[in-house]
Amino acid sequence: MKLNNIRELQEFLAVVNSCEGSVWLESVDGDKLNLKSQLSQYIALGALLEHEGSELELFCSSRLDEAKFMAFFHKHPETV
Repeated sequence: MKLNNIRELQEFLAVVNSCEGSVWLESVDGDKLNLKSQLSQYIALGALLEHEGSELELFCSSRLDEAKFMAFFHKHPETV
């Protein structure tokens, strides 16, 4: 899932933290940011808030976790 305009950062991080499996962002260069790590969360959120946000794609290792993000994106369609 490509991300564009995440304004609901607290809610987005709440979804990340509720996930059971791995959640990461991947850049077009292949860089991966593990969103389960707080340090990576800060780096990723900085990238999302800047110009690189449209170049990041969200991945989940679990279908159940994907469903949580789908509900978030349905509630905030401007983010994808």
